Amino acid sequence: MPNEERNLSHGLTLTGRQALSVTGVTDVSAFDEAEIAMETSLGTLTVRGERLHVEKLSLDRGELTLTGEIQSLDYDDTPAARGGLLSRLFG
Repeated sequence: MPNEERNLSHGLTLTGRQALSVTGVTDVSAFDEAEIAMETSLGTLTVRGERLHVEKLSLDRGELTLTGEIQSLDYDDTPAARGGLLSRLFG
């Protein structure tokens, strides 16, 4: 499975700091109104802001769309230590 995850094409589309579409998403490790952390094929991406809301999530397709006031995007190449939120809930 790790080889399959690395084959997902990762991309970002930010529209007016109010909407973000992300491809290459393999897991969502945390989310609330101030922060959304996700594993992508290029590392952990953390989005910070206010009133963040996940509009669409499809891990099968590797897509996530969110809205809100986006203040920062931060990448970390270190893999998540405990696994993602969804894998902990359903694993």
